[in-house]
Amino acid sequence: MLILCLFKFMNMNNLQSGLFFSLTGITAVASLSSCASQKKTEEQKPYNIVYIMTDDHTAQMMSCYDKRYMETPNLDRIANDGVRFTNSFVANSLSGPSRACMITGKHSCANKFYDNTTCIFDGSQQTFPKLLQQAGYQTALIGKWHLESLPTGFNYWEIVPGQGDYYNPDFITQDNDTIQKHGYITNLITDDAIDWMENKRDKDKPFCILIHHKAIHRNWLADTCNLSLYEDKTFPLPDNFFDDYEGRPAAAAQEMSIVKDMDMIYDLKMLRPDKQTRLKALYENYIGRMDEGQRAAWDKFYGPIIDDFYKKNPQGKELADWKFQRYMRDYMKTVKSLDDNVGRVLDYLKEKNMLDNTLVVYTSDQGFYMGEHGWFDKRFMYEESMHTPLIMRLPKGFDRKGDITELVQNIDYAPTFLELAGAPVPEDIQGVSLLPLLKGEKPVDWRKSLYYHFYEYPAEHMVKRHYGVRTERYKLIHFYNDIDVWELYDLQADPTEMHNLYGQKEYESVVTELKAELARLQEQYNDPVRFSPDRDKE
Repeated sequence: MLILCLFKFMNMNNLQSGLFFSLTGITAVASLSSCASQKKTEEQKPYNIVYIMTDDHTAQMMSCYDKRYMETPNLDRIANDGVRFTNSFVANSLSGPSRACMITGKHSCANKFYDNTTCIFDGSQQTFPKLLQQAGYQTALIGKWHLESLPTGFNYWEIVPGQGDYYNPDFITQDNDTIQKHGYITNLITDDAIDWMENKRDKDKPFCILIHHKAIHRNWLADTCNLSLYEDKTFPLPDNFFDDYEGRPAAAAQEMSIVKDMDMIYDLKMLRPDKQTRLKALYENYIGRMDEGQRAAWDKFYGPIIDDFYKKNPQGKELADWKFQRYMRDYMKTVKSLDDNVGRVLDYLKEKNMLDNTLVVYTSDQGFYMGEHGWFDKRFMYEESMHTPLIMRLPKGFDRKGDITELVQNIDYAPTFLELAGAPVPEDIQGVSLLPLLKGEKPVDWRKSLYYHFYEYPAEHMVKRHYGVRTERYKLIHFYNDIDVWELYDLQADPTEMHNLYGQKEYESVVTELKAELARLQEQYNDPVRFSPDRDKE
């Protein structure tokens, strides 16, 4: 209005030069004001979220956590440019339940997805992608879902059925069609994720994409281009590889031993027509998906190893060591492809100048055993599987770098993303936002303990049902259902959890305090198991 009046004044005065220059000055001020307003708008632009989650990737196999085994340079880029959580844990160390905890921000007892064998995720319940949609975000999910129902709360999704296949996998589309894609699954999921970010989203809106990989899930089928890697490496057996499980009957009862339970064909690829194992047919189905070229490369690599193995016929501790070496190498090769593809996502975000406005998160649905206690798999509340890697590259405006040592859990991701997006966090979400930690704050009232509950028994690997509490120093576990056994560990003195201290007189006061804290947490999270072991699922 002011400029319009000035123009009228200029017309009335035949555009006198002095007035013209005055007008130019006013216009310049208005332009500067507009630029300042635009800059402020750009600074307040909502953050994007790129959440990358793998399956069964343990911190021992990431060089930003542990340099004993392999290098993961692209994962290290996230940690080096951002933060590394050193006390990151899951609430239920199993794929489907862990994902349900993550997406709802609630423990299994609240989201009702307890295990992989009996549950179907209730897609009508509240999840953080739905809440982000309400806040104006576009949401996408690509890769592994593993919650039995079809996804809800996503503008775009494309998932693998069940566990998915490493080679030439099927994908379920939003049209509920199943299509087969040619190639290696880790590459394909990354291709689709980058394609969505580049071509399928509304670029005027903030987004949250969940890139969920099948890798590094059993049975560790590497991409053909990586088959020859790490064959020159020999790995020392963990100190407790031959654990005798003294004082730990639940640990003794499991069926996830590398020596006893790792399948020679399904897990270790020693396929021969005259040999039979429990899971041979399943392995043949997996490699039967390969095309002619893929299968030729596979047989060319494994053929000599198979011949040498059956010729030497190792036994006893020699066989145990052979199994461990093959397991480690196959696992690492699968990680290599994953690390390369994380690098592709980071490179894309950098190329598109999106890193300054994007939170990049990398984690796994739980940890995994790399021979500790003689095991593979997860499930137990022990450190290797309850602990999960969590690294984040923070957007501009967050100056925190380095290690974050507070106790955090996968139920915390949902409130973190919501607060980052400026969306309200519902009171029934049980996790707490990590944003204060990402801002460099040290909240004095941060949690001092974590709750855990595993339900899937009897089932594969036969890990007993159990719940427990973990503090910075101690862990108390109760195995129940068909067993009634308590375990106590001093993580400071016994980080590998070899010595059950429960029942020792000098720890009675510790047990009393931990049982009180356990009861408080079960009350806080409304876990019905506190009333009776028969009520662990409602």
